[in-house]
Amino acid sequence: MSKKLLSVLLSTAMVAALLVGCGNSAAEEPAAATEEAAPAEEAAEEPAAEEEEAAPAAESNGTKVGVSMPTKDLQRWNQDGANMEAELKAAGYEVDLQYANNEPQTQVSQIENMISNGANVLVIAAIEASSLGEALDMAKAANIPVVAYDRLLMNSDAVSYYATFDNYKVGQVQGQYIIDTLDLDNADGPFNLEITAGDPGDNNAPFFYSGAMDLLQPYIDEGKLVVKSGQTAFEEVGTPQWKTETAQSRADNIISSFYADGTNIDVWLCSNDSTALGVETALANSYNGEYPIVTGQDCDIENTKNMIAGKQSMSVFKDTRTLATQVVKMVGQILNGEEVDVNDTETYDNGTGVIPSFLCDPVFADANNYKELLIDSGYYTEDQLQ
Repeated sequence: MSKKLLSVLLSTAMVAALLVGCGNSAAEEPAAATEEAAPAEEAAEEPAAEEEEAAPAAESNGTKVGVSMPTKDLQRWNQDGANMEAELKAAGYEVDLQYANNEPQTQVSQIENMISNGANVLVIAAIEASSLGEALDMAKAANIPVVAYDRLLMNSDAVSYYATFDNYKVGQVQGQYIIDTLDLDNADGPFNLEITAGDPGDNNAPFFYSGAMDLLQPYIDEGKLVVKSGQTAFEEVGTPQWKTETAQSRADNIISSFYADGTNIDVWLCSNDSTALGVETALANSYNGEYPIVTGQDCDIENTKNMIAGKQSMSVFKDTRTLATQVVKMVGQILNGEEVDVNDTETYDNGTGVIPSFLCDPVFADANNYKELLIDSGYYTEDQLQ
């Protein structure tokens, strides 16, 4: 893939940008999720709901939107689905929201049922980028527009639009955080680095990985960063289905094989919070050196608690309320025959051509700014992070 390296500004300006909204979209405060969520292994709390009673949903205008989410096993997908459903209903649409239990064929069947039941537009967060061919062919034959949500649907010309956070920039935020925290431009080093990337079946995972590695590779090449395990290729460091247990098992092996003598791991690059949890468990089990920098993504509740406790350094914050608001806006523009808001027409080629995309900007949360980003914005309550 090719993408011009973006300058990542890890400063309070990024916080201000988040509070303004998503990219070029209107600066409205999206409603917080109210549906109960469940992360990797146990039920998790949702971002805080508004305390006042919600306004009644708008009366349905007879237009149906099918929303296909991959799983309830990760907190963020519960949040995405609940936020999207609430905003679509408030806009007057009937909503068919389905979760596919991380089973691609289940997702195919659910989408086909949405089409058969009269969906006018589909919003799909795929389990696997190229697994929905049959369902997408059916949507195309029925002239139903498809919005790929957060994960680009690959190898299908049925995809009309793509809405996501800037996935390459997510990785850049992580990489720049490491550069700044270790002061790699001035420090002598060497520093030991290990890498845990995401699901090879998720089209976003290589973008996260490349965004970080494009910044870190020069320091690896000059020997300032050293990967003692030797595992740097995406194929070596990927984590199928973003599984916490898989990330932990691999981290256990790396620690026992290369760091059992107490050698320090200075930084562990983790692409998201579920993989970071696995690494953090492995570190707690058998690591005896100084605690490393650990990156993450999504600001899940358990990971935010770990940030506060000093067990995770940062997590990229992608406010799914903001993304849901943008997608609802795009759905309305599609159904009304209006020009659809996009801000990228060059980057995301799904194998049949570049898909017009709307990219939201990510920022990072850490122990210094999580209150402003996560609590003051209403994403979580203080009680949820106790």
